[in-house]
Amino acid sequence: MSSFWSFYIIAITTIFLVGIVALIHFTRRMPDPGGEGAQTTGHQFDGIEEYNNPLPKWWLNLFWATIIFAVGYLIAMPVGNWKGLLGWSSVGQLTEDQVEHERRYGEIYQRLASIPVEELKDNPQAMRVGARLFEDNCALCHGQAATGSYGFPNLTDDDWLYGGSGDTIKTTLMAGRSGQMPAWGDALGAAGVRAVTEYVMQLSGQDDVNTSLASQGQALFNASCVACHSQDGTGNQALGAPNLTDNIWLYHIPGETLRASVQHTLEQGRSGRMPAWSGVLGEERVHILAGYVYSLSQEQAQDPQ
Repeated sequence: MSSFWSFYIIAITTIFLVGIVALIHFTRRMPDPGGEGAQTTGHQFDGIEEYNNPLPKWWLNLFWATIIFAVGYLIAMPVGNWKGLLGWSSVGQLTEDQVEHERRYGEIYQRLASIPVEELKDNPQAMRVGARLFEDNCALCHGQAATGSYGFPNLTDDDWLYGGSGDTIKTTLMAGRSGQMPAWGDALGAAGVRAVTEYVMQLSGQDDVNTSLASQGQALFNASCVACHSQDGTGNQALGAPNLTDNIWLYHIPGETLRASVQHTLEQGRSGRMPAWSGVLGEERVHILAGYVYSLSQEQAQDPQ
């Protein structure tokens, strides 16, 4: 922290502390408006007079005790660039907690990390640990039930952008993913975007397709889109290009028709990023988390309901 901000914090803290002391000192008893021995402050409302009584002594002493505690706390603990007599810091506390956590659970992580990812689904302890890791780190984007939301994939189905094997899931978690769908609005023009939209709708088996426009869109699709999405529209997992034939949509805008969402994607493009978790969780925890994520889709495959 810079010297200026350190001084600013210390100065503001000191001013407030001195102000509280002064407030308590000068309000212990109201000034005597009626001369020596007056019992009221002179305030009156609706026939009720305000007595000029001091604060109860126990209450006043409690205020002084909290102020003394505050002064001691500020001396012992860090304020600004002052490190405090105890030398405590949040970073140091975090490090101690991490060391203790590793001491208590390190052996469990090592043992579970030695099991192949795809076999972890049969290990109840691994699933409990993986579920907690998911809740703490992944549920914010993918949801508590891992069913995803707009722009965040559903992890409980069998539709994978980069493949659903255990090793592929672990690679995704370790290194992250960054996908880019370019904008085609300028290249295709408004009419071309509408035509390709109809063809994409047709690929996914939609009922209300303009077949004449879809036929025009197919030619444009073959010229511009097959490099990523393949000739039959089933996508390319090596590139993270989605399958357009399965009627599963990552960017179906809530409240809009599917047609409008597809058209928006073609016009504006999409940019998605899955952060790397290797530096946050470490390989052992990522391995267990990968096993848990793998198990989610396997449950769906075993129970289509």
